[in-house]
Formats: sequence, C-alpha cells, structure tokens
Amino acid sequence: MTKEAVRAIGASRRGRARALPSAKLAQLAEGQLDWVLAACARVMRPLVRLAVRMGVKHAQLDHLLRSLLVEEAQRTWRDNGNEPNLSQISLTTGLNRKVVTSIVRDTVEHLPYSEMSAPAKTMTLWLRMCTDDPSRRTLPINAVARGPSFEAVAHKATRGNVHHRAVLDELVRLGMVTERSDGFAELDADGFVPARDMRSMLAFLGDNTRDHLLAAVSNTLGGQRAFLERSVFARGIAPQECERIHQIARVRWNALHHELTHELTDAFTAAPKSASARMRIGIYAYYEEGPAPASDAVADASAPPKEGRP
Repeated sequence: MTKEAVRAIGASRRGRARALPSAKLAQLAEGQLDWVLAACARVMRPLVRLAVRMGVKHAQLDHLLRSLLVEEAQRTWRDNGNEPNLSQISLTTGLNRKVVTSIVRDTVEHLPYSEMSAPAKTMTLWLRMCTDDPSRRTLPINAVARGPSFEAVAHKATRGNVHHRAVLDELVRLGMVTERSDGFAELDADGFVPARDMRSMLAFLGDNTRDHLLAAVSNTLGGQRAFLERSVFARGIAPQECERIHQIARVRWNALHHELTHELTDAFTAAPKSASARMRIGIYAYYEEGPAPASDAVADASAPPKEGRP
C-alpha cells in the first residue's frame, strides 16, 4: 500500500478525514502492480536474452512460468501453515485446475544444484589448502603415509560419499585439473568455473542469480532481518575506467573469497550430519556502453556514485 493510502486511512481512524474510496484504493493497488511488473521485466530481460540466444521458444517459457507460479503458490500457502488443494492453487495463480493438475505431477529437475557438487566441494577445499601452502597445487592422487593427497581431500570434502576417482575424472574433464603420468594431480584453476560444461555453467547461473534475487526479494517484502544486498554504481564514465575498477573488485574479492572459504569449510566440517542450512555469498560486476548522454545530463555524470539499499 502506498504512503498516500496509509495517510488517508490513518486520518480516518483519527476521525479527521474519511478513508479513500474503494475506486481510489483500487487505482493505488493497480499502480503497485505496475511497479512489480516493471521490476520483474528488469529482472527477466537478461534471462529472456539467454533464452532467445539458446533457442528457447515462447511455449517453453510459458510452461516454465506456469510451473513457477504453481510452485510459489504452494510455498505461500505452506508458509501460512496450510497444504493447498488444487482449487486454492488455481485461485492464487489464475490458472485452471486442469493446468494446475498437470504441473503438480511434473516435478522433474533438469539441472544439478551447484552447492551439492562433489567436484565443487573438492575444489573449494583444495584451493583453501593452496592458500595456506602454494606447493599443494600438486598432490599425489592416492593416499600416502604422510602428507595430503587428492584422495584425502576428496574424501573430506564429500564426507566419503563420492569416490575420489570419480571426482578427479570430472575435474580433469572440466579442464581444472591435470592428471600426470607420475601419479600426481595438478590444480590448473583458481576457482570452480566449469567453462567447458554448459550444463554446469547454467546451474551456477541459476543458483547464483536465484540467491541474489532471493535476498533482494526478502528485503523488499520484509518480515525478517535484512540480508546483505548492496551495490555501488555510476553512469557516464569511460569504458577503460570501468575495466580498471572491475579488476580492483576482482582482487578484493579474491582475498575475501579465501577468508569466507575458510569459515564455510570449518562450519561444514563441524556441523552434524543432520544440519541442513545452506549459505551462498557472492559478488558481481557488470558494465556496458550506454547511449550518448544528452547535453543536459553531462553535468550529472560527475556526481558521486550512488550506493544501493542495505
């Protein structure tokens, strides 16, 4: 509800004015709906760009959106302590019961969840070891009497749930590790970025973007303590300056990344097997050429960068 509606209703309760008529409140609600749709359009545009480039058609996106509407309607009802029936989901989403029924029965997940990846966990632990001792970028593949090995790292990272040979083969396939003929494995990457595997890259795109947006949506809706979700931005600077600042962010993130990796690994190691909470911390930077500024906007380009909401 907007500030105008709140003020009017508050004044009515104090007996100094009457509440806005229902038609006016409907207009205000419609205006808020327009804001929500505009925000959704900004968020969805990069995803639509991805979909178009990858050959996704309208019918497929339409089915996806319907499925998400049903899933989130179910979540909303359950958050309120109720298990929804088909009619309730239909009313909440605006979809007919036949469509809702077909969607509820289709629960196939086509992408892996990146936080569950055994290779990612192993790489994270191995990179942490390399931060403490750079010589550990090369490890014997099999367990040895003294010192670390790839087998030991994989066993610790996955809690013994995945054989180290399978983890090594996947990291070699992704181009992150070299298996040498002398029985050693050599780390070739500075982070788990599976650039050779489109499916894994799409999984990270989905997971990273999802959690960023979940933090922003949670902060917008309120009701719980705000998550960290801030940014700094500016318009009207040279592309070479964008890249220079981009590199500053990369360097600073590398240092913070190692510190956070230590903390998350220690927390994972100390947690009981029943622990189920997950956490993702990220950083992003993006820049692009914009339209040439109008003459009356040039003065604004020198304004200090703006910082996003806390």
